[in-house]
Amino acid sequence: METIFGKLKGLKTSQLKQLRQLYHQRLAAGYIMTPEFAQRVAAASTEIGQAVCVYLNRRGQVIRVGVGSPRQTQIPAIELPRYGDERLSGIRCIATSLKVEPPTDSDLTAMAMQRLDALVTVTLTGKGFQKRGGGATGYIRNAYFAHLVPHPEARWTVSPQIDLEDLTAQNLAEFVEGLEADFEKQYIAREVESDHDRVLIVGLQTADMTKRRFEDGMVELGRLVETAGGEVLKSLAQKRARPQPKTVIGEGKVQEIALVAQTIGANLVVFNRDLSPIQTRNLESYIGLRVVDRTEVILDIFAQRAQSGAGKLQVELAQLEYALPRLTGKGKAMSRLGGGIGTRGPGETKLETERRAIQKRISHLQRGVNQLQAHRARLRQKRQHEEVPSIAIVGYTNAGKSTLLNSLTRAEIYAADQLFATLDPTTRRMAVRDAETEEHKQILLTDTVGFIHELPPSLFDAFRATLEEVTEADALIHLVDLSHPAWHSQLRSVMHILAQMPIAPGPAVIVFNKMDQVDGDRFMAAKEEFPQALFISAHDNLGLETLRQRLCQLVRYAIAV
Repeated sequence: METIFGKLKGLKTSQLKQLRQLYHQRLAAGYIMTPEFAQRVAAASTEIGQAVCVYLNRRGQVIRVGVGSPRQTQIPAIELPRYGDERLSGIRCIATSLKVEPPTDSDLTAMAMQRLDALVTVTLTGKGFQKRGGGATGYIRNAYFAHLVPHPEARWTVSPQIDLEDLTAQNLAEFVEGLEADFEKQYIAREVESDHDRVLIVGLQTADMTKRRFEDGMVELGRLVETAGGEVLKSLAQKRARPQPKTVIGEGKVQEIALVAQTIGANLVVFNRDLSPIQTRNLESYIGLRVVDRTEVILDIFAQRAQSGAGKLQVELAQLEYALPRLTGKGKAMSRLGGGIGTRGPGETKLETERRAIQKRISHLQRGVNQLQAHRARLRQKRQHEEVPSIAIVGYTNAGKSTLLNSLTRAEIYAADQLFATLDPTTRRMAVRDAETEEHKQILLTDTVGFIHELPPSLFDAFRATLEEVTEADALIHLVDLSHPAWHSQLRSVMHILAQMPIAPGPAVIVFNKMDQVDGDRFMAAKEEFPQALFISAHDNLGLETLRQRLCQLVRYAIAV
C-alpha cells in the first residue's frame, strides 16, 4: 500500500484496515468521486483523528493513500508522469480537513507542484452530514473544489463551499478535457511567439558575497543568457549563509521556482553558480525542468561563437571536460565484456560506453591543443626573431578590445556589443612614430578572448594555448569599460586572473574605454584612483594618439627589462 509510513506509527489495527480498504477502492471513471467513497474517506479520517489524502488516476484507481495534508503527502516529482506544460498529471487528490476552511496556500502549492487534475478538500464535523432529504449520515459538512488555471498571473482557483451531492454529480473527465484544451492553447501561443529558451534565473547570495556584487552578477548572468539566445522571463533570489548541499537553495525556494516556472511558462532554469552533478539531478527531479549553471551557459556561448578550427577544438575540449563528471550512474551495473574468467557479462553499459568515448575524445583533443600550443609558440619565436615587440589587449568581455584593435591597425575583425564576441586571438601590425626618439616602429597587437568573473576552470585549461598569447607578450593593454556600472569589480577580476597565470605577464597600462558614455563624476573617480591610466573612446577614435605614445614607452621599458 502506497502510504506515508512515517504518519502511521501508533495507529490501531482497525484504523490501518480502514486505510487499506481505501487503497483497494476503484471508482467509476469520469466522476470526481461517489458519495459512498467520500463517506468512507471521512470515516477513516475521523477514526484516526488526522487528515487523510487519497490520490486517484483517471481510471478511478486509488494509487496512493497518505495520512496528512496534501503538502505532507504529495507525490515526489520523480514519480509523477511528465506530459509537458499543456497537460495535467492525470491524478486527483481527495483530502479531508478537520477544520471548516478552504485549502491552505501550502495545499494549493502542492496541487500546482504535482499539476493535479483537481484537489477536493472535504471538511469534517465529526457528528454527521445532513442530507437534503433529512436524516444524518457520515461525517462530512461540505467540500471545496480547487484546480489550476491557464492564466499568466493566477495559478489556481478555489470554489466556495459545495454540497457533497452537487460535487459528486459533476463529470470530472469533461471538465479536465476542457481545462487541458485551454492549457494547450496557451502552450501553442507561447511556442509560436518564442522559438528559443524561456529562462528563469535563480541566484543565491551567500554570507561572503556583498549585495552589490550579487546584483552585478545577476545582471551579468541575464546578459549571458541573452547572448546565448535565451529570453529571461524572471529572476528569483535567496539569501543563505551557505549553499544547501543537495539543492543549493532551500526546499521552500525550490517549490517556489517550480511554481513560478509553471506560471510564466519557463522551460529552462539557470543558476548563478556552479552546480555539482548531484545538485543538478536533484533540482531537475524536484522542479521538472532542465537546470543548468553559469558555466554551461558560457560554454554554450563559446560553442556558438567558435569559428576557427582551433576555437572549435578548444570549446569541444572544455565542454567534454565539463560533461564527463556529470554522467549519471556507476557501480555494479557497469559490467564489461571480457575474454576470461570473471570478465564475462552482459557487455558494456550505455553509460560506460559513453564515458569511455568521452575520455578517448578528450585525450585526442588534448593532443590537438598541445599541437596548437606548439604551433603558436613557433609563430611567437619567429616574431621574436624579427625583433618586433608584441602587445596583447586584455580585459573583461565586451570591454571593446576588438574595436580598439580595428581603430589602431585599421583591421576589420568582427566587433560587436556582445559578450565573448571574440574567441580566437587575432594579431595585426601597427606602425607608430615614437615622439621621443622620432623613430618609426612596428608593433604587433593581439586581440584576446575576454575574461569574466570566476572564469570556469575548464575554460582556463582548455584555452591555455590562447592565453599564452597574454603571457608571452612584451606588454599588455588592460582595457576597462568605464561606462559599465560594475567596472571596478571587472577590473579587479581581470587582475585576479592575470595573477593566476603560470607565467607572469609583462608590464601593463590600464586604459579606460567608452569615455563618450561616461559622466564627469565617474571619470574623476577613476582618474583619482588610477592617475597613470589613459582614457579613450575606441569607437570615436578619442585619445588614441596618446595611447600610441604610451605604448612606445611601454615597449621600450619592457625590452630594456
